[in-house]
Amino acid sequence: MDLSLIPPSPCKGIVNLVVEIPAGSRNKYEYCSQAGIMALDRVLHSSVRYPFDYGFIPNTLAEDGAPLDAMVIMDEPTFAGCLIKARPIGVLDMHDCGAYDGKLLCVPTANSRQENITSINQIASDQLEDVAEFFRTSKGLDGRSVQIDGWRDHEAVEELLKKCTLPKKKTFKVLKKKSIVK
Repeated sequence: MDLSLIPPSPCKGIVNLVVEIPAGSRNKYEYCSQAGIMALDRVLHSSVRYPFDYGFIPNTLAEDGAPLDAMVIMDEPTFAGCLIKARPIGVLDMHDCGAYDGKLLCVPTANSRQENITSINQIASDQLEDVAEFFRTSKGLDGRSVQIDGWRDHEAVEELLKKCTLPKKKTFKVLKKKSIVK
């Protein structure tokens, strides 16, 4: 699974999101770029499960040294490795062990029932708090300090995405085919 040619944002207001962990899972998968596959990183404590499908925006680099994190609100969980075209509606601002670790919240463009959702303000406040509490609890159980700074609406997404998107020449490598000599 080579993600090098997938742009972070195919057009304004839309992102490509690669799912690492389906909603409801305790298994934490991470994309292993060297092998081009998803790998099991660890199993979370039994009291916490991912509230939404969770993954990253390919070909981005966030302040924490990893791709920009993203969640997508789905009616049904997808699977690790699923590529979803999504509309970001907000950002959860948080700090993990002192480093900024913002997370986009998105809705899939493929779900016509969510086509009118454009703002974090359209999501129930208790559902947003459940997401924040998931990160507080899961990271706390791992012995890490986390600070939840709150949610920002969709206007904050473009600036964060731009900040995390690498220059094209460094981001999208072109694979060269080697000729096979017999």
